[in-house]
Amino acid sequence: MVAGKVKKPGKRGRKPAKIDLKAKLERSRQSARECRARKKLRYQYLEELVSSKERAICALREELEMYKQWCSAMDQGKIPSEIKALLTGDEQKNPQGGSSTKPSRGSKNNNNNNNNSS
Repeated sequence: MVAGKVKKPGKRGRKPAKIDLKAKLERSRQSARECRARKKLRYQYLEELVSSKERAICALREELEMYKQWCSAMDQGKIPSEIKALLTGDEQKNPQGGSSTKPSRGSKNNNNNNNNSS
């Protein structure tokens, strides 16, 4: 006892206000809507990321197949026209070089590799 007052055991501070049940349910519903919207956006982003990676993989597989064909042709003693163009420098005059634009991309990589090895 302090100065004639009896302290009751329990929590200190303000008593919790009675929260309106309808308002609490509405906040819960709103939070659930926002959560679903975030989840939807996250899945859309991941799907776009996967599709872009799949496109990149397909492009690299095509490029690899082209290089395999070049190698098999060179093993048979034939030099592909794209490689001839690279060796003679004709690609700068004719950037399309062949039936596909892939050789020009590969030629840039080959030129960079040749410059680095010198």
